[in-house]
Amino acid sequence: MQKLAVFGGTGIIGRSIIEYLDTQDDWQGIGVARHKQQISEFTPFVELDLLQPKLSDAAKNQFADITHAVYAAYVSHNDKFKENDLNVQMFQGAITALKTAAPNLKRVVLMQGVKAYGVHLGPFKTPAKESDPRHLPPNFYYDQEDILKETAAQQGWEVTVLRPDVLCGFSIGTPMSIVLVIAAYAEICRFYGLPMRFPGKVGAYNALAQVTDAELLAKAVLWAATEPRAAGETYNITNGDLFRWKYLWARLADYFEMEVAEPQTISLSTMMADKASIWKEIQQRHNLKPVAFEDLAAWWFGDFIFGCDYDVISDTTKIKLHGFKEIVDSTEMFVRLLDRYRAEKVLPKSK
Repeated sequence: MQKLAVFGGTGIIGRSIIEYLDTQDDWQGIGVARHKQQISEFTPFVELDLLQPKLSDAAKNQFADITHAVYAAYVSHNDKFKENDLNVQMFQGAITALKTAAPNLKRVVLMQGVKAYGVHLGPFKTPAKESDPRHLPPNFYYDQEDILKETAAQQGWEVTVLRPDVLCGFSIGTPMSIVLVIAAYAEICRFYGLPMRFPGKVGAYNALAQVTDAELLAKAVLWAATEPRAAGETYNITNGDLFRWKYLWARLADYFEMEVAEPQTISLSTMMADKASIWKEIQQRHNLKPVAFEDLAAWWFGDFIFGCDYDVISDTTKIKLHGFKEIVDSTEMFVRLLDRYRAEKVLPKSK
């Protein structure tokens, strides 16, 4: 039996991995997070503050038979230099815990993203390939990878790096989800009797974009943890298709039974700053779960995604050639996830 430690187990990525582990007979899982959640009756959680990584005796027992680990923890901060430092410190905490208490560890899967290619800095070479050079730091992905590879060489671990883009999955209380950004924005527009306008840049409306289904990524994690060819490799992993928001937006508006109007570039961070009371009224009107507005959607994240007025394309040839060939239709994925948020009473059902 193989055992996977999921660092960041309550986030969108971690939750999806844990849910997928529940379907696998030859895997056990353990979630690692600062505050545990009841995600699975089969997968226990260890509470661990990665900035102060002190394992309890019970946690050490859980770590003792870990064979694989995936690092998917992340913290955002308005100060990007502070964000870089915090994420490096957290990762060092995870490495310390693994070195101390996981003597049977074989391979670590490190989660990165397209920020490794500088998507956050502006237009970059597309399609991005895993062999593309790094950009000028800081970038905590680089620091984490360097720390991991140095430690792995000392400990005898194997390393695989995955680079998804715009994770789309189900998670309550994890606001960095473009699915919930879109949904909350649509419902607030509906509240005011407004059409569903694309809130980003016109260039982003027309550019090529991509996303990664968290369920697909969970499957890729288990593949990357055990596939012999994946040892020491880095892989881009997306749904495998491309889209333009211009056409997907029309499908989403149809889902919400709303009219579409021409794009109107706004700052979601600014325009949604006073809408907590509106969302509370929507929740009460539709008897929704009382998810706090600040935990519902990261508006700054929506501003970033809808502000990329250039193509964002990752080349996924390498992972397919090495054996992971699953793909997902992105339009169908959005509908599936929105349906789940409705079923879980996070979003209102159709009018």
